[in-house]
Amino acid sequence: MYAMVAPPDNDVLWARSLHYSHDGSPGIVGVSAGVREGEILAVTGPRGSGKTTLLRCLSGQLRPDQGEVWFNSVPVHTMGDLSRERLRRDRFGWIGPEPHLMPELNVWENAALPLLIAGVPHRTAKRTAMDWLDRLDMGAFARKRPRVLNRAECQRVALARALVNEPTVIFADEPTAPLHRAESATLLRTLTTAARSHSITVLLATHDPEVAEVADRRTALLDGRPDAAAPREPGHPDAPEGRPECSLSA
Repeated sequence: MYAMVAPPDNDVLWARSLHYSHDGSPGIVGVSAGVREGEILAVTGPRGSGKTTLLRCLSGQLRPDQGEVWFNSVPVHTMGDLSRERLRRDRFGWIGPEPHLMPELNVWENAALPLLIAGVPHRTAKRTAMDWLDRLDMGAFARKRPRVLNRAECQRVALARALVNEPTVIFADEPTAPLHRAESATLLRTLTTAARSHSITVLLATHDPEVAEVADRRTALLDGRPDAAAPREPGHPDAPEGRPECSLSA
């Protein structure tokens, strides 16, 4: 059994003093973060600033070299590989800049994949996947293979896959990077609407200030550390009062 730890400010996901290195090169250095249920937090910064590494540590894809990651008072950083894999499958959703759809599966099977892997009955998994595909205007493509879809359509299938298991947290790592402005706006609108209607927490990594505008709060990284030069919005620890936007600290 894990010792229960009360998260700061009732955060559903939080981390303290995270360090992670890639082959000896720092990825993130001394980063702490927290986000509440149903909140959309944008992690901004240029490419190579550590945004993806931070999301991967928070989601359990990477085990930090130092520091702690807690999800609903459970220590993700001490979990074994199988437990972290189960957590990602059952409680987290992920969408990145590449959809990584399985070419041998059709659209609804790709969307339903987390449910099918979890052993959900075929009929139930299909019905749930079709519900999300319909919301994303992709129901008509359900029996098509990914090769006939354009990039925006592939990203919508990837978003359906991220939402299909009704996750507590969605990690969105540059999900609009391969899209045109109009396509990006559509994807973001669908993501934010789904998150707010289902109280899903979203961590959105982006280098695009316009994409970050959809978030409730924003924070910035630079060279793997909190960006001290980033503008301080109301609620930042350096601002006069209010809750830290992400409690990032070196």
